Amino acid sequence: MKRTIYLFSTMLCTAIGISAQESSGVETTLAADVVSQYIWRGQECGNVSIQPTLGIEYNGLSLSAWGSVGTEASDTKEFDLTLGYTIGKFNIGVTDYWFNEGLEPDGKYFKYKAHSTNHLIEANVGVDLGHVNIQWFTNITGNDGTCSDGKRAYSSYFEIGVPFSAATVDWNIAVGAVPYSTDFYDVSRFAITNIALNATKEIRFTDTFALPIFGQIVANPRSEKAYFIVGFTLKP
Repeated sequence: MKRTIYLFSTMLCTAIGISAQESSGVETTLAADVVSQYIWRGQECGNVSIQPTLGIEYNGLSLSAWGSVGTEASDTKEFDLTLGYTIGKFNIGVTDYWFNEGLEPDGKYFKYKAHSTNHLIEANVGVDLGHVNIQWFTNITGNDGTCSDGKRAYSSYFEIGVPFSAATVDWNIAVGAVPYSTDFYDVSRFAITNIALNATKEIRFTDTFALPIFGQIVANPRSEKAYFIVGFTLKP
């Protein structure tokens, strides 16, 4: 399976949005990332991709849409909706992932029938302490994987991230793991599937125009693969 996730995880290619604070207290986000490769939680999900984001937030309650379209015809198209809530250092959320490929051969979006849908519903909970960010994700319904005995796995993934700044660059080190057997992440037991180092730098061209550029080195000890991704963010 493929994806992103966006609001509460360290994204495979860390999306950076622009926020506009209005007098009403409503904050909006509008951005689009262009990435050299789509890697999610240590998994290959596509080649060069465009990944737009549109979101709205009020008093900790947020709703966002995120998508990914690859430049190659074989790349899977993705459209995700996330409802989240943040209070203090804690956050919870539910994401509806949709892919044009999967159990539903025609790729119909409004088909949620069990065992024949291309939707996947994931719940998450986490805490951001500033110096460390811990997130847990579990698939609760939809096109999930199975465990070694053939039953629904309720596939889970957790990640620990440590942000810091150095040499005018924002950095983040993240380690993610799958706690138990599931073919959704192609693991038969506990496995570390994502070790990532991300760097972000905003390049300012004029007083009114700046271009955030990011790079990421990702290693997946489970699959014994490594990736180097670069990208930039377009924003109004």
